[in-house]
Amino acid sequence: MAQPSARDRILDTAKRLFYRDGLRATGIDRIVAESGVAKMSLYRHFPSKDDLIAAFLDWRHAHWTAWFMAAVEARLVRGQGLAAVADALGEWFAQDDFRGCAFINAVAETGATDDPRHLEQAVRHKRDLQRYLGDVASRLGLAAPDDVAEEAMLCVEGMIVRAQMGADPRIVAAGRRLLNRIEHAATAR
Repeated sequence: MAQPSARDRILDTAKRLFYRDGLRATGIDRIVAESGVAKMSLYRHFPSKDDLIAAFLDWRHAHWTAWFMAAVEARLVRGQGLAAVADALGEWFAQDDFRGCAFINAVAETGATDDPRHLEQAVRHKRDLQRYLGDVASRLGLAAPDDVAEEAMLCVEGMIVRAQMGADPRIVAAGRRLLNRIEHAATAR
């Protein structure tokens, strides 16, 4: 089996450390040491730490979104309705390495003061997630799917932040109840 490229080793290490320890707390020297590449090699692939963070956020968006959509779709096929979103999130919350939303964390750490790409990536991630929730609402036949998506998004974000503060199965149950209410209200419109 082929050895991963230096770029892949750098990005794999950065993905793990940025998500687990945070963007600011993870230094370039640590990424170099743990990835086993020379600092010059890191800078050849990623000219700055901000470039490496941007690559991490692009990767996280693509992989997390694909996972989340597959998890929701599997539940929708079983007829769960909008509450499928809460159950998919509950699956994520139960993972040993759950540290919240990488995009919420990135904005909390860097806001608009650092590289503006990071804020733009976070906004795009949330916009794409809301668009997907609108698609789900539309496929469920709910009235005003854009409104449903906006309301569901508030529920999703609240669930993520609460779960990051501490594991509690009531978070998923409360999210399921709220999403059921949103769905019921949209059916009655």
